[in-house]
Formats: sequence, C-alpha cells, structure tokens
Amino acid sequence: MRTVALGPERRTEALARMSERELDVLVIGGGIVGAGTALDAVTRGLSTGLLEARDWASGTSSRSSKLIHGGLRYLEMLDFGLVREALKERGLLLDRIAPHLVRPVPFLYPLKHRAWERVYAGTGVAMYDLMARSSGRTGGLPHHRHLSRRGALRVAPALKKDALVGALQYYDAQMDDARYVATLVRTAAGFGAHVANRARVTEFLREGERVVGVRVRDLEEDGTYEVRAKQVVNATGVWTDDTQAMIAERGQFHVRASKGIHLVVPKDRIHSSSGLILRTETSVLFVIPWGRHWIIGTTDTAWDLDKAHPAASSADIDYLLDHINDVLAVPLTRDDVEGVYAGLRPLLAGESDATSKLSREHTVAHPVPGLVVVAGGKYTTYRVMAKDAVDAAVHGLDQRVAACCTEEVRLAGAEGFHALWNARARLATRVGLHEARIEHLLRRYGSLTEELLDLIAADPRLGEPLPAADDYLKAEIVYACSHEGARHLEDVLTRRTRISIETFDRGTRSAPECAELMAGVLGWTPDQVEREVRHYRKRVEAERESQLQPDDQTADAARLGAPDTVPL
Repeated sequence: MRTVALGPERRTEALARMSERELDVLVIGGGIVGAGTALDAVTRGLSTGLLEARDWASGTSSRSSKLIHGGLRYLEMLDFGLVREALKERGLLLDRIAPHLVRPVPFLYPLKHRAWERVYAGTGVAMYDLMARSSGRTGGLPHHRHLSRRGALRVAPALKKDALVGALQYYDAQMDDARYVATLVRTAAGFGAHVANRARVTEFLREGERVVGVRVRDLEEDGTYEVRAKQVVNATGVWTDDTQAMIAERGQFHVRASKGIHLVVPKDRIHSSSGLILRTETSVLFVIPWGRHWIIGTTDTAWDLDKAHPAASSADIDYLLDHINDVLAVPLTRDDVEGVYAGLRPLLAGESDATSKLSREHTVAHPVPGLVVVAGGKYTTYRVMAKDAVDAAVHGLDQRVAACCTEEVRLAGAEGFHALWNARARLATRVGLHEARIEHLLRRYGSLTEELLDLIAADPRLGEPLPAADDYLKAEIVYACSHEGARHLEDVLTRRTRISIETFDRGTRSAPECAELMAGVLGWTPDQVEREVRHYRKRVEAERESQLQPDDQTADAARLGAPDTVPL
C-alpha cells in the first residue's frame, strides 16, 4: 500500500474519476462503517468510491466514548455472541490493525455490597477475560484483579471512602474515534479507493427497479456529478431512514437515534491512575483517561430532533455531574467542565421504548436491486459490519470476488510503529523536539509521523506548539489540510484535533491562528479566513447557549442558531 495525501487537489480528482466510469461499489457515508466498507471493498480488488456529505466522522463516529471494548454490560443481557465478536475485534486492533491508534486503558469498578456483588461482578469480569482469551486475541491486556477498599483507594484516591467496600480492576482499550476514521479513509485511498468529503448525495439514479448510482453535489465548488456503480452501499448511520426515503421504498428495518453526551474535565480534577466504571439506574457511566483530561459519559436517551447537531441540555450535564459526584470526595462543578459533546447512536428499532434496550447488533439488507443497507452495530465491530455489507454487495456483482482480507490489513501508520516507538528518544534528539512531543505524534500518526517531521524540517516554525492549545504543534494543523482532507476550520478544531473540547475557551482563541495556517494549503483569501473564524465562534456560542437550556427541545433550538455551513 502506498500512502496518499488527501489534499484539496486529490478530492477534486476523486470526484472526477468517480464520474468517469462505472464503479463496482459506491459507499455513501464517511463514518466508521462507511470508511471500513470502502477499505473492505477496495482490498478485494473492487473499484470503489466513498462519499461523505460533511466531513469524515462528522456524525456519530467522532462523538463516541472513544472506547474499543467488548461491552461488559452486554454479558448481563446474555448477549454472548456480540461480546465475543467485539473482544476478538478489540484484540485485532490492538495487536495488528492499528496498534498506533488503539491502546489499553484500565477501569476500576467500585463494589458497594460485600460478598454477593464481588462474586457476581467478579464472575462477569472473569468471563470477559476468558472470552477474550478463547478468541485468540487478548491484545496483550492484563488479567482483571480484585482489590480491597484500601487497595482501590490507592488506585483512585479521588473516591469517597464510603462509596465502596472494594473494587475490581479490568482492562479495555481506547482510541480517538475521528482520527481512526480519517486514517481508515486514507488507508482505503492508498489501496485505490476514490474518496470525497463535502459531497452530498441528492438523488439515487434508477433504471427500472434497480439503483445504478447517485447524483452528487460538490458542496465546496458547487458542482454536480453523476456517479454510477454496480452496487451502492448505504452506510449513513442515524440518517439511514432519511437516505432510504430518497428511493421511495419502505426499508426492511428502521433506525432510531439515541443521544449520548460526554463531559471533558482536566486531569487534576479527579485524582486516579485508572478509569472508572459506575452503574447507574439505566446504564453505566465511564470516567475515561484522555491525555491531560478525563472524559465522563454517557447518557442514553431517545432523540428525534436535528441529527446533524445533537445538543446537550443543562439537564444532561447535571445528570452526569450528579452521578459522578456520588462517588467523588471532591465534587465537580460546572466550572470544572472544559468541553461537552453530544452524539447519536444508530440503534435498530425494536419493541422496547427504552433506547438502552434496543439492539446494538447490526443488520444488512438488500431492499432493491443494486442497493445494500447496513445499519446498527458498535464502533468496535465496524470491520465485521463492513465485511457483511460487501459480502451482500458481491452477490449483486457478475464476477468472482476475493474474500474479505481486512483482518490482515494494517492501517496507514501501523507499519513500523513499534520500531519508531522504541527509538523515540533518539528520534527526538535528531529532530530537536522533546521526547513527549514525539510520543504525542506517534500515538496520533504512527509511522506517518515522519511526514509531519518533513513539514517541520521544511519550515521550523511548524515545530512550535499552538499558543492557546499547546498539546498540538502547528504542523498538525497544516497536515490536517494537506494530508487528511480537512476543508474547514471546524474540521481541524473538532476532529483532526480535539481542541474544541480540550480547552476552556472551546478553541476560540486558537481559531485565528489555525485558520491562517490552513489558508496556505487551501488557498483562502483573508476574507475567507475571517468567515471561517466567525462561523466557528458562532458554533461555539450556539453550543454554549444550548447547554444552558433545560430540555432537548430548547437546547436543539439554541444549537440551530448557528449556520450549518461556512459561506464561500
């Protein structure tokens, strides 16, 4: 595989190539499932296209809990098949597919009752470890362990002494969800897939009953294309029903949206060397280590309002703070919250009204000839969903097609990662950066770090940190546009980096400098730079206003106060 740079010229070329000749497979939706489907298809030797209406991972796939996990709580639901499948995938991602992006994370589960709870919860965690081992893919994660109250408080001094009688500690894994998707897209492009974001499908092309392609509007240059394909895969997540409505056919299943919100607080607000998992009345609550921060989440409530910008209400924020403060010796307040984000889970609709009880399984259907629909599922099992979707598409192709091989395909940046990690001190000395900076880059880009170091060598100023968000180097802002397909300031501040949730100002102080850095790659005029900054600040203002509202309806109305797109 050759690594390709997804700069602006590459995007224009991809749209032109897709419109020139019929593809074998066209995938709609640039989230984790759509990106995974494109990689699966192109690595089987199929000519493949991938279209995304906004930015890569701009929906659900950038707003998750950022965990790669088997789903410990699904054991309690007796969903052993889903847990076993997810644990196998977790091990694959850690061991082979993306060791630079996925890493172990410990969790402490406080016990509130003596004897019976330790036996009950301990049996579940033991089964979790056993299922991982039986899959042949543990990812090198340590075995769980039992702790006394004193031992648990040594691990997590932030906990109230009377909040637990003991604890269990076990391991799962985490990643940056949006960065993972962007890397997946680049990997697919490296194998020959044509990929374009900011390209909205406006219509399905039909010949009789058969879907033969789509009409696409280029939202950046305001052009229109017809892209024809032997098979079209609809991987639009929570928008599945909306996309299906475009073919005027009743779907074989329906997808409901469940809203989950997360808070981000500084690392020093919770004194612990481990993440936490707490049981709530309806689900579980995670406190997840995230660099110099903690992520606290999540909620699980039905959402039937705007899907593009789900809003966190004041009630949502209070819910999380109340539950985490039940166990913290020093409670958190609103002033401790750096960032808030809300995302939607695509759940297959069932008989239960409670979204927490709807299926996390996925489904693949062939509603009309030429169209495959894939929906539901978990981030962790995206590769299995992609395989099933392409298997279904292959049935509609009049040719022999190879079997799925993505279990063996390393993502861009994985090859050589361990060698570079072992040599990080020497690499830091060679390039004149602190070793911590090199570690930061390797954990985000893997062996592609060399490409960023080339940018710095050509312009040493890019080796400087952003003044208002010093976790990130200026080179990362440039690289997001020149190599990772970022088209707007929001793409960089909310997805290529996480400045929007990792700073108390939500990225507004970094916005002008980032826009200036992007302008050189994207050819922006001073007026366009100003428009980008103004649009981003309005977005932040609308989000802050929505988080003061008492309920979903008023929060949604406040969030929609900001324009959806940047004027060109």
